[in-house]
Amino acid sequence: MAGKKYNNAGNGSKAVPIILISVALIFFTVILLVPLISVFVKAFEQGAELYFASISDPMALQAIKLTLLTIGIAVPINTAFGLTVAWAVAKFSFKGKNLLITFIDLPFSISPVVAGLIFVLLFSTTHGLFAPQLNAWDLQIIFAPPGIILATLFVTLPFVARELIPLMEAQGTAEEEAALTLGASGLKTFLFITLPNVKWALLYGVMLTTARAAGEFGAVSVVSGHIRGLTNTIPLHVEILYNEYKFTAAFAVASLLTIIAIINLIIKNVVDWKIKQQDKMSARY
Repeated sequence: MAGKKYNNAGNGSKAVPIILISVALIFFTVILLVPLISVFVKAFEQGAELYFASISDPMALQAIKLTLLTIGIAVPINTAFGLTVAWAVAKFSFKGKNLLITFIDLPFSISPVVAGLIFVLLFSTTHGLFAPQLNAWDLQIIFAPPGIILATLFVTLPFVARELIPLMEAQGTAEEEAALTLGASGLKTFLFITLPNVKWALLYGVMLTTARAAGEFGAVSVVSGHIRGLTNTIPLHVEILYNEYKFTAAFAVASLLTIIAIINLIIKNVVDWKIKQQDKMSARY
């Protein structure tokens, strides 16, 4: 009887992971895979000619150009910021360290729409806090590309830092201290010791920042003014096309963001594999 009960328990324990995996696969298929495929099906619904015409339309090209400009400015700045902050937080002790970490997480806790509204209240040339200075210098930030770049910088600020801080803390400071003891400068220690140890996590953080910068809608929508050909990024252009019932064109342009997401997913898996390989090598020594 005891053996029979044990076998039944074993069969039950095998059923649990099968059920959980099945539920996870169904959820993944319904929530992620089906919508992903639907984007491309709808984009090519009326043929490849209309697809390429939609993404090569002058307004679409301008939206792509502005999106790439935003990425080209926001990603390097937040990468440099993330590296600096992660190095400071993980390798040094100083007053206000916990407060700094809290500020890094601030964009995660604020709605992107609220973040965009904050920039409007600060930099609007009509009623913004800095309106007198902006008008005196003839600077246009809100309803112009600088406002979009500022909003994107804010919402993408934490990603690189948040990827690097746990890894740097886990690695400790032994290698850096050894290098400094042997006469290496702080810059050389960072370039030849710290940076190579976090390069894959850094790459993943950069990809997350890029994906968020390309797909940001809420904050950018508030500060852009939706001016066609001037302040529309790819997500805003997709919204305009969809609201005008140009569904195929909307999905065609949206497929560009989907491609970025797929590339991000591929790089994520490569980075995860590289980090595991690096951990195995570290464990051997």
